[in-house]
Amino acid sequence: MSKEVFEGIKAGLEEALAHMRGEETGAVVHTVMVPVVDVRAVRKKLGMSQDVFARQFGVSAATVRNWEQGRRRPEGPARVLLRVIDKEPEAVKRALAG
Repeated sequence: MSKEVFEGIKAGLEEALAHMRGEETGAVVHTVMVPVVDVRAVRKKLGMSQDVFARQFGVSAATVRNWEQGRRRPEGPARVLLRVIDKEPEAVKRALAG
């Protein structure tokens, strides 16, 4: 690794640490607000049982049940995945195929 590459990585890590401490670094942070998804409505729109929905999209059936019964709420990447499944289910199926 060249000294120039090392110094660039070091500077980036120092900036990340400063940002984590709440110091002004000039870093631009983008926040995306993903709406809450009605998992039951998405699943029913696709005509799938809980088990089929879970298998198709790589989550456990227990997780789907917990989301639908309000014991848990999808957060972070799960919420994003559910939103994409709601809007573009065939694209997700293609991406996960094979």
